[in-house]
Amino acid sequence: MPLPSLLARTAETLALATAGGLGLGLTGVPGGYLSGAILAVSAAALAGRPMLVPVPLMRTIFVLLGISLGSVMTPEMLHGMAKYPLSIAVLLVGMSCIGLACAAYLRIVHGWDRVSAYLASAPGGMSQVLAIAAEVGGDLRAIAIVQSMRVVIIAVGLPSGLALIGLASHVSRPAGSPMTWASLDEFGILAAAAIVGAVVFHRLRFPGGLLFGAMFASGALHGTDLVHFVLPWWATKTAAIALGAVIGARFAHMPLRLFVNFIGAAFGSFAVAVTIAALFATVVIRLMMLPVPEVMMAFAPGSVDAMMLLALSLHLDPVYVGAHHVMRIFFVALATPFMVRREKGKPKPAAATQVPEAMQEPMDE
Repeated sequence: MPLPSLLARTAETLALATAGGLGLGLTGVPGGYLSGAILAVSAAALAGRPMLVPVPLMRTIFVLLGISLGSVMTPEMLHGMAKYPLSIAVLLVGMSCIGLACAAYLRIVHGWDRVSAYLASAPGGMSQVLAIAAEVGGDLRAIAIVQSMRVVIIAVGLPSGLALIGLASHVSRPAGSPMTWASLDEFGILAAAAIVGAVVFHRLRFPGGLLFGAMFASGALHGTDLVHFVLPWWATKTAAIALGAVIGARFAHMPLRLFVNFIGAAFGSFAVAVTIAALFATVVIRLMMLPVPEVMMAFAPGSVDAMMLLALSLHLDPVYVGAHHVMRIFFVALATPFMVRREKGKPKPAAATQVPEAMQEPMDE
């Protein structure tokens, strides 16, 4: 793509994301900076605008989010992970039920083939799911729409839903660290460590490697009191808006008619998934007496980056939420190829196996 076109598309995407994010964020809506940006950019993309977030900028966003998430870690938080095994075990059983139930729904109600139904129902790992779909002949367009809609609905609806039932309030602005010469030195150390961690985890193909590599590096420095710098509130909100642009741009180059054709399947499978997730989350809440918002965020089958950012903005425990989402993505990565191995069939015609351009870009989940 010529550089002027690349810059123009990127500028338009970020401008719309900023307008949408500020529109909801400044009113104090929980998760408003992220959800407002998602709504604005996805609406423009479906209306035919060429929304785009370049891959280098996308990767930078993930590293910044990792730095922000790691900055709230303390030794006490890390020690608390010993109480999570039961909760994680319940999560994995719940994710298995979600995959099987959603696949059955898509096959019975919407007449999908077995391969496409299983892959569209996988609760996470969208990049891997699309790669497997291309290999075994699944309908990439249908799978991409259902998977992306689940991410958008959860990112936009979960914070608002928690607020409506009184479990999340309007979020106050975090103070962050003042920008001084000393803080810039600490930020340089923090940024260098986060970049190294992100690159190492990404090279190792760790699920959400860019985000979690930076988060673990930042958490190690903050948890050992080697670094005290915290990104200013405006930097965190800017990263939230940019992430909303990334998620919304997934719908670029997708014909509106095609989107409408699969909207029923997307909302129906989402309803099945969120109902099952809520049931298993209730079991954990009753057994372990954990805070409801933290458990709901940990069990939500959304993208890792969006869920972790929402946990940060709602002042939830990032260690608890992060541990569950890492295990969820690992589980999906291991189980999905096994589930579709028996379902391999003849490849679909080319028109049925093309994925919209924006959904071909690497994703952090």
